This record gives sequence, C-alpha cells and structure tokens, in this order.
Amino acid sequence: MRRCRLRKEELKAIFTALEGTHRVIGPKLEGKTVVLSEITFDDLPAGATDEQGPGKYRLKDERSDSVFSFSPGPDSFKKFLHPPVQEVWKFKYSPKEFIAENLPGEERPLAFFGVRACDLAALGLLNKVFLDGPGPDTGFSRRRRDMLVIAVHCLSPHGNCFCESMGTGPELRGGFDIAMTELEYNFLLEAGSPSGERMLELLHCEDAQEKDLRDRDALILSCKKMMTKTMNTGDLPDLIYRNMEHPHWAEIARKDLECGNCTMVCPTCFCNSAFDRLSFSSLSKNREERSGDRKKTWDSCFSKNFARVHGGNFRHSRKARYRHWMSHKLAYWFDQFGTSGCVGCGRCITWCPVGIDITQELEALRSVR
Repeated sequence: MRRCRLRKEELKAIFTALEGTHRVIGPKLEGKTVVLSEITFDDLPAGATDEQGPGKYRLKDERSDSVFSFSPGPDSFKKFLHPPVQEVWKFKYSPKEFIAENLPGEERPLAFFGVRACDLAALGLLNKVFLDGPGPDTGFSRRRRDMLVIAVHCLSPHGNCFCESMGTGPELRGGFDIAMTELEYNFLLEAGSPSGERMLELLHCEDAQEKDLRDRDALILSCKKMMTKTMNTGDLPDLIYRNMEHPHWAEIARKDLECGNCTMVCPTCFCNSAFDRLSFSSLSKNREERSGDRKKTWDSCFSKNFARVHGGNFRHSRKARYRHWMSHKLAYWFDQFGTSGCVGCGRCITWCPVGIDITQELEALRSVR
C-alpha cells in the first residue's frame, strides 16, 4: 500500500476531498471537552491539550504546536454506529395484517477522522457483537456501509491510558483506510485499503521517505515509554472465575455510585433495551388500525432493572452489578468472542466520579484474603 507525506498546512485537503460524499465525524471542542461530532476542518481542536486522571478531565490553558495534542474525550465512534437512541422500524397493524417498514439508510456514508488505536480496536470488537452472530444488526450494518476510517497513531498518552498492555495501541494495527502519523512538519499517510489508496491519489502528496518511517517508529516507541498504567492480562479470564466470591467486590460496591458512567463512555459496551410506541393519532382515527415505531436505546448493566425478569432480579445488589460488568469485560468476552472486551482507553477511569480504576481493582483480586 502507498505511503506519502502531506504538509501540515495542507491537512484541509482531506476534508475537501470528502466534501459532498461523506459525513465527516471527528473531534471538536464543545465547552471545555473534546467530543465527537460531524465536523469541518475548522472544527478540529488543534493545539488543545488535556489532563486526565481517576475521576478527572481538564483542558489545559497551554496550547501545543501539534494538531493531535489532545486525548480522546468521553465520546467514542460507537455512538454513530450504535446510536444512544435509534428508531429500528415503523409498523402498522390491523386485524388483517401487520406491516413493518425498515428505515432508509444514511444519505451519505460516514468518514471517521482522527480515530485512535484503542477506538479502532473497539470498532473491530463491535463488529463481532453486531455482525458476526446468527442475527446481524441491520442498522449497524447499514451505517458501516461504505464507511471510511482515517486513523491516527497516538504519540502522547493521557494518565489513564493502558492500551499497550491490552495489545490495542498506541500504534494502529489494521482496520483503517488511512493511517496518519503527525511528524514535525508533515503528516505521514499510509493507505490500508483500496479506498485509502484512492483517497491518497486525490491529495497529490509526495512519496514518503525512509526517514519518515523511522520517525514514526521512534515517536510510537516514545509514547509507549510514557504510558505508566498497565493491566496484567496473563491470567485472564481464569483470575476472574477463581475470585467470584472475593471480598474485594464488596469493597468496590461501597464506593461505587452506580451511575453507569463507565458503561456510557466505554467504546465496547453494547447493552440496550427496545420498546414499541403507539401513535396517538392512530388511536383516534380508527379503533381497528394501529401504527407506531420501535425504538432502541442504550442501557446499562448498572441499572437496577436491567436484570429484572419474571420472578425477580438476578443481580439485586450493587456488588453483583459491578462484578458482572467487570467480569463481562475481562472474562465472559473471552468465552463469547475469544478476546478481552477492554481496549485500554481508560475512559471508565477518567469519567468515574469517584475514580474507580479497573486496573487497580483487577490487581486487588490477586491478593489472598
């Protein structure tokens, strides 16, 4: 695949090439937070820097000369493929028939811009959830159709990153159409698919040099050395299964607020609930005919009613709900999909109001009580 370099002042050319053909989704500043939204080139929060720690996210006052000097915020690209609220279908029914109408697809395909390695790995895991099972999610599949992924190597981690220990970053490891590396004066662009190759042809960038590749590797290695947080995964999932009754689960529950923030910001959590709504207008017009729609919304295993079934609730305690969430990420996913459900992005640590750190809680389970 082709490699070339694009001068930093010409980065806008990527947006120009996508104009009119794709909805570009990428980072922008909203208030004092970097979020993901439909953007133009002028929306990029170039030079913004942030500080993250357990239960802490702050934009710094100082600016950087780099474009991608900021870390991912609370949003992940998941919300554009598996939206927080989505209409699944519309329906009409009468005593004679039931008609379900599938919704139309996107007018323009999505182009994800600035995807980090952890989020790229998360998108691959969501494919396993929504596409590889016996009943693929048609909405997810429809939104992925003709999608373009322009990803960027992470070169400076925030305080809660532990992607290297999860094998998901900071370098990009496939699944992209174009990979970007921010160098001193240029962006190194590498095609990862035929679509990426065609995109590079539109940019008229110059061929990359061997020095550009060496600089890329050196910057990625430097990022790995700056990453201080790790997760020891060598004995997963057995560690979780051996400690389902460990007293530390109760200790976590005493500080857990059960707000569900960790599940909302997690790029791989996929719990959802669906419900049907009847149209009031259909009720008033004809007593025998009804119309309405089915909606699907994000849900959370931290919700008290999520595990409520006929006859009771099989996760009635806060301890049971946290244990289920962490066990699903670090144990059940291995059984279901052959891999961990955690990509090491650290969002659950940053956006937990009390700073619960999943890497530390896992280590606590290794202690003998």
